[in-house]
Amino acid sequence: MMTTAYAQLDAWIDAHFDEEVRFLQALVQVPTDTPPGNNTPHAQRTAALLQAFGWQAEAHEVPREAVQAYGMQSVTNLIVRRRYGAGPVVALNAHGDVVPPGEGWTHDPYGGEIDHGRLYGRAAAVSKSDFASYAFAVRALEAVALADAPAVAAASAAAGDAVAPSAGASRSGHRLAGGVELLFTYDEEFGGELGPGWLLDRGLTKPDYLVAAGFSYQVVTAHNGCLQLEVTVHGKMAHAAIPHTGVDALQGATRILNALYEQNQRYQSITSAVQGITHPYLNVGRIEGGTNTNVVPGKVVLKLDRRMIPEEDPTEVEADVRRVIAQAAASMPGITVDIKRLLLAHAWKPDTRNAPLVQAIQRHGQEVFGQPIPTSGTPLYTDVRLFGAHGVPAVIYGAGPRTVLESNAKRADEHLVLEDLRKATKVVARTLFDILKG
Repeated sequence: MMTTAYAQLDAWIDAHFDEEVRFLQALVQVPTDTPPGNNTPHAQRTAALLQAFGWQAEAHEVPREAVQAYGMQSVTNLIVRRRYGAGPVVALNAHGDVVPPGEGWTHDPYGGEIDHGRLYGRAAAVSKSDFASYAFAVRALEAVALADAPAVAAASAAAGDAVAPSAGASRSGHRLAGGVELLFTYDEEFGGELGPGWLLDRGLTKPDYLVAAGFSYQVVTAHNGCLQLEVTVHGKMAHAAIPHTGVDALQGATRILNALYEQNQRYQSITSAVQGITHPYLNVGRIEGGTNTNVVPGKVVLKLDRRMIPEEDPTEVEADVRRVIAQAAASMPGITVDIKRLLLAHAWKPDTRNAPLVQAIQRHGQEVFGQPIPTSGTPLYTDVRLFGAHGVPAVIYGAGPRTVLESNAKRADEHLVLEDLRKATKVVARTLFDILKG
C-alpha cells in the first residue's frame, strides 16, 4: 500500500513537471531585489498562480511604516492552509526576497531561461525553487490521497483552515490527517523579523513541524547565528594641504580593521561540535567615508558581519566585538566611535524532536536520488531560527545542489538543475504523506 502511494506521488509529479517548471519561471520573472525590497508585487503574482490551483492564499501585509523603518518598501506574506482532519500541521516555508543580481550574468537574471537542463535566474535556487517544490508536493499529495474524495478536497479548498474529519474516506485506501501550511514570506535577506517572525509573533501560524527552503542532497538541522554591526568612526575634517589640523577618521578605521582581522584569526581556534559548522568568523562587508580626495576624512562607516557557532553566547560575542573596536579606537587620539547593532540572529541548535522529518527525508531521499542524504549544520543563518525560538521542530530541505557555491546563489548566473527540482518535489511529497497519513 505504501509503495503504491509513493509510486502514485512520483507519477503525478512526473506528469505535471512541465507545469511546475513554468510555475517557477513565472516566479523568477518577477523581481524581488532586496534592497530596495518592493516584494508585494511578487506575493500578488504568487497568490494568482496559487488561485489557479483552487487555493486561496491569505495575504498578510506588513504595515508600510514598519517596512520602511526596516529599510524596505513593501512586504506581504502569504499563507495557504490545507486541512485534512485532526492531526499535526506541517508548515513549508520559502522566501521570495533576494539580493540584487549584480554584474556578470550571461543569462537574463529575470528571464527564467532554460539551458542544458538548468533554469537560470535570480532566486532560481534560493529560494523561489521551493515555492515550486512545496506547492507541487502538496498538489501531488492531495491528488493521490484525496483523488476519490472530491467533496473533501472541495471543502478544504473553499474553507482553507477548516478541518475536514472525513478526509480519509477515499476509495484509493489512502488516508490523510492533520494539514499543511504553505508559508511564502519576504524578509529573509533583512533577517526574517517581518517575514516568518511577523506571522509567528501574531499567532498567524502555529505548526507542529516545519520544512524550510534548502538543498536536495542534505538535511540541515542546525545553523550559525549572525551579529551585524554598523561602526561609525568620527575624526575631524581638514584640508589635505594642512592635514595636521584634522583627525583622519580613515586612519582610525584602519586601526579598527586591523584589530578586527587579528581577532578573526583567533576565531579559528574555536571549533563547533556540529558537523558542517567549523569555527566563528568575521567579515567587514562595506566601507563608506570621506568627502573628496583633497579632504582629510572626518567620518568613515564600517559594516561588519560576525558569524556565531551554536555553542557561542550572542551577548558575550557582541560585548567582545565592541571591546575590540573600542580599544582600537582609543589607541588613536581624537577618534571616537558609535556602534549600532543592525542584526542579532541567534543560532538554530539541533533538536531531536525533528526526527520524524529527518528520517522520512533521508529514507525517501536515498531512494529517489540513489545516494545517502546526510544531516549537517550550515554556516548560513536562516529564518528557521525564528521557528526554533517558538518551539517548532524543523529541518531545512528543498530543491537545489549540494552547496551554495554550485548554484551560484547570490552571484551571477544563479541556476537550478531541473532534475534536482523534480526529485526534491518527490521527496517532500513522500515525506508529507508519511507524516500526515491517517
